[in-house]
Amino acid sequence: MIYTLTLNPSVDYIMELDSFQKGGLNRSSAESAFPGGKGINVSRVLHLLNVDSVALGFAGGYTGEYIKQFLNQEDIRTEFVEVEEASRINVKVKADDETEINGSGPSIREEHIRELFDQISSLTADDMIVLAGSIPGSVPKTFYQEIAAQCQKQGTKVIIDAEKKLIEPVLPLKPFLIKPNHHELGEMFDVEIHSIEKAVHYGKILKDTGVENVMVSMAEKGALLLTEDEVFFSSVPKGELKSSVGAGDSTVAGFLAGLSRGWSVKDSFRLGTSAGSATAYSIGLCSSEHVERLFEDIQITNI
Repeated sequence: MIYTLTLNPSVDYIMELDSFQKGGLNRSSAESAFPGGKGINVSRVLHLLNVDSVALGFAGGYTGEYIKQFLNQEDIRTEFVEVEEASRINVKVKADDETEINGSGPSIREEHIRELFDQISSLTADDMIVLAGSIPGSVPKTFYQEIAAQCQKQGTKVIIDAEKKLIEPVLPLKPFLIKPNHHELGEMFDVEIHSIEKAVHYGKILKDTGVENVMVSMAEKGALLLTEDEVFFSSVPKGELKSSVGAGDSTVAGFLAGLSRGWSVKDSFRLGTSAGSATAYSIGLCSSEHVERLFEDIQITNI
């Protein structure tokens, strides 16, 4: 089973306006609300690709109930740890430009952390867990490292998609996959990366730390996957960029979906690239039909 972890999920409340007047009365022309968070995005795209997952994390209050109900209605299994305070609301105002106001989220107590850690301690060598996104201020910054250490004992595969300071302590614990974009990869080595050659060079250095697979997204230039003994390059299919939000999460979900189907690493990478591109070319997350359509246009080569 694939498990996804979102430590600070949200209700993303999106308001669309013809124009925005600061300090005045504004009326929206359209509104929508979705559960937000990188791990939740992975679970939702996995479901779109007909792969089951379990969404883990912390949820509380009426907003936490909304998140759980929304995912359950999409037939996504949830096992969130219940906390006392309400899960956060992130407001996104789309007018002439886009403004975001993100909530800070609930306080997480020690007993909540222990309960979640106990859930993760029950996973087996047949399971994978995706550690995605930031860690709330009330949770120890070493939490991903502690999870990865426990998973290493159990044989549970760890996938991590987070910022540099959260990824680096996990590297010695030999995660199954990390997925930085080229900017994040450059930050890890204090360099700027704009070329495929440079991304391959630093991706190999990163892989030599013990990571099994390194996936590097490079926007319109394509993507790379470095495995034990091969380096794959994926082209990007043609399309109009509408939003990069959730594209990286969709790439991870597509890759894991391919592996869950028993596909080769190469074809799974192709599915990951098509899912990420389909989300980038959409408002919201991708559809399975869009993913299938783009899949045919993607070329994977060995370099």
